[in-house]
Amino acid sequence: MVTEICASHILCLGLNHATTSVALRERLAFNPHQLQAALARLGCGDDSAWNDIKELVILSTCNRVEIYAVANKPIFDTLEAFLSETKNCPQVDFTDTAYRLLDGDAIQHLLEVASGLDSMVVGEPQILGQVTDAYSAARNHGTPGKILSRMFEVAIRTGKRARTETTISQNPASIASIAVKLIAETVPDLSAAKIMVLGAGEMAELAVESLRKRGAISILVVNRTLQRAEELAKCWEGKAAALETLLDHLQDMDIVIASTGAPHIVIRPSMVEEAMKYRHKRPLVFMDIAVPRDVDPEVKNISGAYLYDLDGLSDHLESNMAQREAEVPKVRAIVAEERAVFEEYLASLDVVPIIVDIRNQADSIRQDELRKAIRRMPDLTPEMERQIDALTKSIVSKILHSPTTKLRSEANGLYAADYASIVRALFGLD
Repeated sequence: MVTEICASHILCLGLNHATTSVALRERLAFNPHQLQAALARLGCGDDSAWNDIKELVILSTCNRVEIYAVANKPIFDTLEAFLSETKNCPQVDFTDTAYRLLDGDAIQHLLEVASGLDSMVVGEPQILGQVTDAYSAARNHGTPGKILSRMFEVAIRTGKRARTETTISQNPASIASIAVKLIAETVPDLSAAKIMVLGAGEMAELAVESLRKRGAISILVVNRTLQRAEELAKCWEGKAAALETLLDHLQDMDIVIASTGAPHIVIRPSMVEEAMKYRHKRPLVFMDIAVPRDVDPEVKNISGAYLYDLDGLSDHLESNMAQREAEVPKVRAIVAEERAVFEEYLASLDVVPIIVDIRNQADSIRQDELRKAIRRMPDLTPEMERQIDALTKSIVSKILHSPTTKLRSEANGLYAADYASIVRALFGLD
């Protein structure tokens, strides 16, 4: 395990589906605008409260909120304060359920996240794109430096290798497909059901695809932007409607899958109560797979209404995960390979500057002594001076070859930090 990285530490402060309820995750989730604002706040570099944070990437999905940072010391309290302030959520509300990972543990975690090992459904494919998007957003604001940039690049490569070199993502079950599977158990005849998909993002597309595969025919896509709803509906031979008409259509639906990116509740209890008046006791099933949630949790208390959310999905994961679970050791081997490569790079961040400093120091001494010697030999021709210069360079290079080669070979070893410290002291580089 990496204990100290080029005088800096890698930190991960996070909460996910395994540690925290969806109610808290939705309070801490960053929508695109909030993410840009948080990154811009650090990227501008004029907020002294966060000066200890040297690098930053924020990963926010429906199942996790994670802050990756580089600092000179383990400043988890600063990261908690940053999350609390940017999301206007008291630290006391999440400090007990947050995980704090340092250096090697943080590296391992990100690689496992990108490769699908840490997902609610092992091998789900969406997370790799989300990791890529998080890194891209951070780069736009200049918040990742050389350490987090390389770490996220390695994580993305790890995720791609997991998907191309193993079958862990073969026929993967996404959150949307599991939601549809659960709905199919509640409403067996999907071909006769009227289904509303609220939202037109990636989760909505996956939900529609899963519904169609299970025989659903009547699908209505409702979205804030009508054009986007029409595009998705056309792909699946469904219909489209604007968000403003939601209440008009709700009373006719049997199933509502909610997956918008709205920062607030979209379906309130009063709307469902009004719709139920016209349903003649026909049940209305809601599957809320949005974070923040689209459907008010109180809807589940309305007679005839059934509400499932992300927390409920964890109890209904597919029972037959044998094929994907069998691929986990292969993916872990890939993670181990990529982690070793990254940690070797981290070790070089300590060693390479030392080698450069040693050679610069030696060459500076060589040049000073060479100038003194040449002044004492005024009869030297330019050619002789060039030969003496080449000779002294060769001598210095050969003297330094053995120690610098040894230093490089120990860069990723157990005593790399000790070697670096000793060499700096011996050569007076401090």
